[in-house]
Amino acid sequence: CVCLCVCVCVCVIKTGSAKRPTEVTMGWFGAPKEEQEKQQVYFSAIDGVKKLYLSKILPIEKLYKYGDMQNNYLSDADFDAKPQILLLGQYSVGKTSFIRFLLERDFPGMHIGPEPTTDRFWAVMHGSHDRITPGNALAVQADKPFRGLTQFGTSFLSRLECSQLDCPILESVTLIDTPGVLSGEKQRIGRSYDFVKVVEWFANKADIIILLFDAHKLDISDEFKRTINALKDNDDKVRVVLNKADTVDDQQLMRVYGALMWSLGKVFSTPEVKRVYISSFWDKPFQNEHNKLLFEKEQEDLLRELRDLPRNAAIRKINELVKRTRYVKVHAILIGYLRGQMPSLFGKASKQAELLEKMDEVFRNVQREFRLPFGDFPNLEAFRNSVKDYDFTKFPKLDLASIEAMDKVLGTDIPLIMNQFPPERDTVAPRSAAAAAGG
Repeated sequence: CVCLCVCVCVCVIKTGSAKRPTEVTMGWFGAPKEEQEKQQVYFSAIDGVKKLYLSKILPIEKLYKYGDMQNNYLSDADFDAKPQILLLGQYSVGKTSFIRFLLERDFPGMHIGPEPTTDRFWAVMHGSHDRITPGNALAVQADKPFRGLTQFGTSFLSRLECSQLDCPILESVTLIDTPGVLSGEKQRIGRSYDFVKVVEWFANKADIIILLFDAHKLDISDEFKRTINALKDNDDKVRVVLNKADTVDDQQLMRVYGALMWSLGKVFSTPEVKRVYISSFWDKPFQNEHNKLLFEKEQEDLLRELRDLPRNAAIRKINELVKRTRYVKVHAILIGYLRGQMPSLFGKASKQAELLEKMDEVFRNVQREFRLPFGDFPNLEAFRNSVKDYDFTKFPKLDLASIEAMDKVLGTDIPLIMNQFPPERDTVAPRSAAAAAGG
């Protein structure tokens, strides 16, 4: 795969150069009126998903305490939030410069330098005027999708800030800038919060995750590898950017690209090769004029994918609701099953202790009786720990009508919402083919 990718890279490099567009990002990121009308359909679909959750899923979650034992209950902000772009990388790879490239202006609190300059998480969002909101205040705002971050405590929230500014791009997306991944003991001891867990939380919320690499610093430290491993459940969202590619010559670029693909192959366990965008995402002229056409085409490809985020975000939210509904269904059956196994009079404590000890047997019995896929079951140890402090006799009995209602959501309601989507543009197939060829 590496040889094929390198060959493709070399072929593109040898093409001629072209003049860089005068409008850097707004022309590429903007959408024609027809496309904007289609985006409104996706936003309407998200409203339908929210109503479906509030009316049919949330009541069952509350009845069987799914939000208390498994995942937090979803709020309006979780559905209404704009698509999020999460930027990750080691220090000084150009994450903040990438954001400035998209915004075409500085944002409040921004600082760029060769040293590790970003020492906190930044949520860059749209606002009527420039302002900075501290993390503790941000996490309690009901209209912002960050209330779940309170679980990481004030030590993390003091390292979180929201930067708001009036920028057209931010009307469509929210950008998450992260501290550069440090190396050695600095990563573990230098931070008073669990960096990897925080990244995992943001990754679950993000619609696309961009890993940035510096053409001069391709080594993936153990700390960065652990951070990437935390993305395993969101592997389909990951895109890779080889940044500052204009600072090396043609021969070096070929070797750098091959080395990066080799390093990524060791970190990602999937057989597919990651798509790598090769360019320099900043507002300075390219240093290597010979490869301007390559760099500009790579920028166009990435920005075109970002432009598709409203549609992809709607589909992702529907997909997440489908997964959550399946998990809630299994959770409700497990809770109802545990309640049904409890005696009515004597021996309650000993029976509950037995059920907790033999939870693996409970899982197998429920799976066989209700013909449920094991992939929808929660982690056994995590589930055992979440229910051990409850009195099983206080659990609600299994309501088969509720289970049938969730099956109707999966089999009827969600397909109706999906049918609202317009057909994909004719450009989707060529772009997918180009992405496959590019890596």
